[in-house]
Amino acid sequence: MKRIEYFSATWCGPCKALKPVMNELLVEGYNITFYDVDNDQDLAAQRGIRSVPTIIISENGVEVDRIVGVVSRTVLESRFK
Repeated sequence: MKRIEYFSATWCGPCKALKPVMNELLVEGYNITFYDVDNDQDLAAQRGIRSVPTIIISENGVEVDRIVGVVSRTVLESRFK
């Protein structure tokens, strides 16, 4: 199963727009972990987060995809499968 890391910030307008969609996908069973770049600065730096929102998709501990910015739910679902 793919692991999805969602990096955002409370002050980020695009993050506020995307978070409800990410929450819906979490409820539907996707393996999503939410991180706030202000609270998780070390992890964000380690993952190379330069802007938010950023979504990192990993398989077997290896990053296989990265999405930066807001995209549609349809795009997210296709990339998360």
